[in-house]
Amino acid sequence: MKPCVQNRKLIVWLTLNALDSRQTRQLRAHLETCAGCRRHLAEISRVTERLAVAETTPDVVASESFHRKVAGKLRAAKPDSFGEIVLAYFARLNRPMALPVIAVLGLSGVIIATWPQPVPVASLPSVVAQVLPPASADNDLEPTIANYQRAADQSLDKLDALLTRQGNRALPSMPVYTASTRTLAKESF
Repeated sequence: MKPCVQNRKLIVWLTLNALDSRQTRQLRAHLETCAGCRRHLAEISRVTERLAVAETTPDVVASESFHRKVAGKLRAAKPDSFGEIVLAYFARLNRPMALPVIAVLGLSGVIIATWPQPVPVASLPSVVAQVLPPASADNDLEPTIANYQRAADQSLDKLDALLTRQGNRALPSMPVYTASTRTLAKESF
């Protein structure tokens, strides 16, 4: 009689004392009713005992051909597909936990599938293109950093032309201050 497929790894982990107390109790309860799993536990326990008493030889050095063979097999090994990884994950989950995880994933998929998509904007009619200001409107730009940046983003020649036009503009009339108006200004405060 063969051991239960879902319990093979758990039995190995049990012999290594790598299970938590809840898993250990559940597996021990199963072992009382399943002869195949009990026999598998006995076999793994014998192997574990033999490995524990076996001497290790740390000075053993693997040959270069061994390393090449191992590296070749690792390169040739087929990686697990996404589906196999997901199935293995759910197989390892305990049953009470698997259902909520599957429900959350399903709900997430439904939300993503029904999420409103942006409505594509139809191309504007050609009449709008006639309403746009002509390229010569750069002559009337205010002398701001944003306008200079926009001109520089379009091309350095446009920036140069804009700066030249700004420099050639007549300055607005400014008040002229003299020593007499300066003393008046101080007295008024």
